[in-house]
Amino acid sequence: MATLALVRHGQSQWNLENRFTGWVDVPLTDLGRQEARRAGELLAETGVHFDIAFTSSLVRAQDTLAIMLEVLGQTGLATERDDALNERHYGSLQGLNKAETAEKYGAEQVHIWRRSYDVPPPDGESLADTAARTLPYFESRIMPELRAGKNVLVAAHGNSLRSIVMRLDDLTREQVLELNLDTGVPLLYDFDEQGRIRSKRVLRP
Repeated sequence: MATLALVRHGQSQWNLENRFTGWVDVPLTDLGRQEARRAGELLAETGVHFDIAFTSSLVRAQDTLAIMLEVLGQTGLATERDDALNERHYGSLQGLNKAETAEKYGAEQVHIWRRSYDVPPPDGESLADTAARTLPYFESRIMPELRAGKNVLVAAHGNSLRSIVMRLDDLTREQVLELNLDTGVPLLYDFDEQGRIRSKRVLRP
């Protein structure tokens, strides 16, 4: 049996300021570092020892992973970083807070960009676009490790992880739009030898 742990990075500075972050490198807040440490503690309580880790090319996910691995006592764990796990690219919205965005584009249009599956913001990605780069990577790089019986830790972002959860939980387009992943809260999936899910757990403090 193999275990997959999915963890959205801890709170970033632009999460705190309610800004569209996307691919901009923004650091964790003090709370975000605390969330990452708590995620590591929750994972440690499960007794799972990880064999490999995956993260995005963005520092907030990498720092979250580093903090978790420090808590787990696995700072030397083999880790792969890839743009495929990056957050959804918000294009022209990146850096704007929600109020500024509504003022510039109109509240109704912003709602469509945020809550539709396949309508991208200007120069950015829809959730469908994000899934189109995240899922092939998940299938080609992460699933083979699980099928080989390895325990895998993934530290990434709200929308790249939503894409993965959509696949694992067999969610519809409508269902995934209602899915919200909290910062620093691990999701654990246990797989059998054929790569089928046996159980799912949400680890909360």
